[in-house]
Amino acid sequence: MKKKKSKKLVYLGLILLLALLMLYCGLRIFMPSDSTEPAQSGADKTITVDGASYFPRQDVTVFMLLGIDNHGEMKAVDYHRNDGDADMVALFIFDETDKTYTVLTINRDTMVTMPVLGTFGQQAGTAYGQLALAYTYGSGMEDSCENVKATLQSFIPGLTVDHYMAMNMNAISIVNDAVGGVTVKVTEDFSAVDPSIPTGTVTLKGQQAVSFVQTRKDVGNQLNLSRMERQKVYMEGFAKSLSAKMDSDSSFVLSAYEDISPYMVTDCSATAMGSLADQYADYTLKEIVSLDGENRLGDEYYEFYADETALLELRLRLFYVKKA
Repeated sequence: MKKKKSKKLVYLGLILLLALLMLYCGLRIFMPSDSTEPAQSGADKTITVDGASYFPRQDVTVFMLLGIDNHGEMKAVDYHRNDGDADMVALFIFDETDKTYTVLTINRDTMVTMPVLGTFGQQAGTAYGQLALAYTYGSGMEDSCENVKATLQSFIPGLTVDHYMAMNMNAISIVNDAVGGVTVKVTEDFSAVDPSIPTGTVTLKGQQAVSFVQTRKDVGNQLNLSRMERQKVYMEGFAKSLSAKMDSDSSFVLSAYEDISPYMVTDCSATAMGSLADQYADYTLKEIVSLDGENRLGDEYYEFYADETALLELRLRLFYVKKA
């Protein structure tokens, strides 16, 4: 039984890492809505929308996954600011009633109000900017993750993040090579970014995998939509490589998980992760969703402004239940 639990634990870790790779810049699914802005209905957190009352669901568990645009082992800096951005933000929402999970991806450029942490880790005010920057406040470890968590819970009222895991770019090449490389069809010109990636069918190794799923500038038309299509191709190839690797060598999972451990931080102990693995191992993916909104070019960078109507509809659908 212990051997089975350990295997499920590390397999869950690799599943989460795969999600990091594939959701690195988000898969967009637009969700229209007619609802209006809710009004708070008291201390029980019930909200009223269009005359109907909704209260927070008690049967969901939310796991926040962050992809940090940084390299090297995850270590605390000796300052209240670090140089890592949360370039990927995804929420795994486990529905304990129907035994499914939904993945909610959130654009890293989403404009939000976030806590500003002072020298000793205390909140010293707030700032308005891209969601990715919420991670830069803090040492780059648990406190930075908690700051992103607080930012999201403020941005999406009704959301409660139960657990989190953050990983950086080193983990991509490690898990890619752990499955023996990933075969994809390359249709764009990578010569300006990584000349080792030709067009045609290629088995990605090491840094090639990072370039393929991460790079947008100087590749093809440089649009994010093209990058998302590449990530879908990579996911299909990764699934095949993972399946073949597990058929030939089930022990590789443990070593791969151990290899990526220095490049991640989580609030889950081994015991807690094992418990999550046992509880959610048989859940099935229901959908991958993201928030509708508008991209605008700011003074220097692109900024994403969430559609308030779509945000409300998303909140009600994922985190609330309508009172009978």
